[in-house]
Amino acid sequence: MKLLVVLGSLRADSFCKKLAKAVAGQLPSDVAVTQIDGGDLPLYNQDLDGEDKPAPVQNLINHVTSADALLFITAEFNYGIPGPLKNLIDWASRPAYASPLKGKPALIMAHSIAPTGGARAHVQLSSVLSGTLTHLFVAPSFLVPSVHEKFNDKCVLTDEFMNVVLGKSMEDFVQWAQTETSS
Repeated sequence: MKLLVVLGSLRADSFCKKLAKAVAGQLPSDVAVTQIDGGDLPLYNQDLDGEDKPAPVQNLINHVTSADALLFITAEFNYGIPGPLKNLIDWASRPAYASPLKGKPALIMAHSIAPTGGARAHVQLSSVLSGTLTHLFVAPSFLVPSVHEKFNDKCVLTDEFMNVVLGKSMEDFVQWAQTETSS
């Protein structure tokens, strides 16, 4: 299975990247992981959205198309999703109703330094992805509250409970996504 991890933060030392590393450690060996953050994408502009798309946009479309499943890992900025993530989704969502996002199995993880764990970003991202016809994994929301307290200085997820939840969530998601892609 090919899993595309879509990072909702551009920061070099982001918690999105740390969570992605923790996810990779919980996946079966037959799951190939690729990451993308959209930092090289131009702002969505319909004038650029023709037959000859900018190279970073075509790269994004190729990654989404070739993935069997998507994992969105996002921070919460001002009660919502970061602008670069929304821009990435806007590019990948074209053409409407026939984009590479349509029907793609996906899971959302959100985090925040707040005790709410990115709940508002999770809800907002769920709403945006429903508009792209992305097939979201229906499970309890995967939220990481107080994310700044969950990793050590070597970027290792040290919170035992969060490791258990992450492991079970990824096991369930991979099993569901494999079922979705084979049907």
